[in-house]
Amino acid sequence: MLTTAMSQITIQCRLIANEPTRRQLWELMADKNTPLINELLALVANHPDFETWRQKGKLPSGTVKQLCQPLKTDPRFISQPGRFYLSAITVVDYIYKAWLAVMKRLQYQLEGKIRWLEMLKSDAELVESSGVTLENLRSKATEILAQLTPQSDSVASQPPKAKSKKTKKSKALDSKPNVSNILFDAYRNTADILNLCAISYLLKNGGQINDKEEDQKKFSKRRRKVEIQIQRLTEKLTAGIPKGRDLTNTRWLETLAEATSCVPQNEAQAKSWQDNLLKGFSLVPFPVIYETNEDLTWFKKVSGRLCVKFSGLGEHTFQVYCDQRHLHWFQRFLADQEIKKNSKDQHSSALFTLRSSNLAWQEGEGKGEPWNLHHLTLYCSVDTRLWTAEGTKQVKEEKATQIAKILTRTKEKSDLTQQQEAFIKGRNSSLARINNPFPRPSQPLYKGQGNILVGVSLGLEKPATVAVVDAIAHQVITYRSIRQLLGENYKLLNRQRQAKHSSSHERQNAQRRGAFDQFGESELGEYIDRLLAKEIVAIAQKYKAGSIVLPKLGDMREIVQSEIQALAEQKCPEFIEGQQKYAKQYRVSVNQWSYGRLIDCIQTQAKKLGIAIEQGQQPVRGSPQDKAEELAIAAYDLRSKA
Repeated sequence: MLTTAMSQITIQCRLIANEPTRRQLWELMADKNTPLINELLALVANHPDFETWRQKGKLPSGTVKQLCQPLKTDPRFISQPGRFYLSAITVVDYIYKAWLAVMKRLQYQLEGKIRWLEMLKSDAELVESSGVTLENLRSKATEILAQLTPQSDSVASQPPKAKSKKTKKSKALDSKPNVSNILFDAYRNTADILNLCAISYLLKNGGQINDKEEDQKKFSKRRRKVEIQIQRLTEKLTAGIPKGRDLTNTRWLETLAEATSCVPQNEAQAKSWQDNLLKGFSLVPFPVIYETNEDLTWFKKVSGRLCVKFSGLGEHTFQVYCDQRHLHWFQRFLADQEIKKNSKDQHSSALFTLRSSNLAWQEGEGKGEPWNLHHLTLYCSVDTRLWTAEGTKQVKEEKATQIAKILTRTKEKSDLTQQQEAFIKGRNSSLARINNPFPRPSQPLYKGQGNILVGVSLGLEKPATVAVVDAIAHQVITYRSIRQLLGENYKLLNRQRQAKHSSSHERQNAQRRGAFDQFGESELGEYIDRLLAKEIVAIAQKYKAGSIVLPKLGDMREIVQSEIQALAEQKCPEFIEGQQKYAKQYRVSVNQWSYGRLIDCIQTQAKKLGIAIEQGQQPVRGSPQDKAEELAIAAYDLRSKA
């Protein structure tokens, strides 16, 4: 069963209001709410327990709310609607949740790199540490490799051979364990010095026995590369904490004054000044988050224009202007509220199609007052299941089950207080309203087969490749290349690449002249992404796939780099400088795709139909077809283990 998060999408519209309304809203958000968020961010960073939270990678629940309580009476932040204070708390919670998660991931990577640097020793160092000759060390490594990977010992000392071309359909899928992972596990569980040195030797040589004499220059370069990675990770971990948005540009002016009047004490301070001066700053305040769907009131003017009012902003009204393909969602928001009102609250807002919303300013261009220069935008999160009667029934059953569990736990307590009895009464009332669903159009729910998965591999030359896999039978049902996915629209891909290449060339020339180099891009790339997403989802429907498996976006840098390196090695097998030159030329000729945008398009299209989305780590080796099928199989295996 899909979770609520898996079925939610975000739509947006532009809000139009008169100048006094825009001015009042800007002053509330820019002069009150954003400074409040900045203050909360600083209070969290200066908290005595901040370092403990940083190590754990998590902010305790309720911390920001406690810090915000005394600020509500602070003259700098008073006179805000109650929703604005709650929004500030939510924004700060979200910012630190994301930042702490990144810090935890970087710390994990740093620890891994440090461990690897400790293991990465030259042959001479390994011989000295183990107390045996290099030949004996290689013999021990061969013995360990045979014990840990019996299927690989026969080819351990042989150079890797070119892969034979596999058949595209009904192909058996390999599931051999990763040799490196096995060796790393063995290293952690070994105390014997000779075994440790032998495993280090194997890891250094990619799980193989190297009969050639080690090149000291290459090894030194390799070790230095790891040291640089450690240094960069350390710098990221010691980087500044979230500071919020400086709409007045005060920090930039203070840094400029300090840099022009003082001499930096060290290189770190000079770099800090440079970073602050070159860093771009936001021109618009933080958005206001409305987590409760009844904080928005929808209505129609006499002219028929859909409008909205916000809790806490009085009678200020905003006209809704949206894309035609999103209009039906906003009309549904109005219909839900009218049905609930006409039934005298016999329906529950828990079944409103609208779940939450963000009120934000989008940066505009030109000169003038900020409330006239920038544009108001409303972002709405909707649950696609609540569009139909069948999906609404699914949500209703989930929420009814949750309420029933809460009631059961509460009733089990003895000597209930008056407050607990009132809570039970309120929950029973909510349960009754949830069981009175809104009238919705009927549409059968999508039912896919759990063993059929659509793997989507992403790459530099081929932005998307699809493999439909039967995970139980270990067979590939079909493939789709980027040319097959786009069909007659494939020519648009070449046109987009030429446009990006031309834009990149113009930007480089502008940078040389010191001229403006921020060129906008056409919407052709976004259009191609929508075409790809639509076709991938159609393929999933055709083969009744239970899910679509996408690569993790954080792995894309490694995926792209590996693809370039593999092509360079294929073109220039023995010539390192030639590989580097080819890789550079290849990067210029094939521009990197906006993978995040493509993934978002696929997720949005899939959620509309109720197709589950899974994510996995895309392999760095193999053809695009191999990567797509391995991605799907790995996701199924992980699901089975879970």
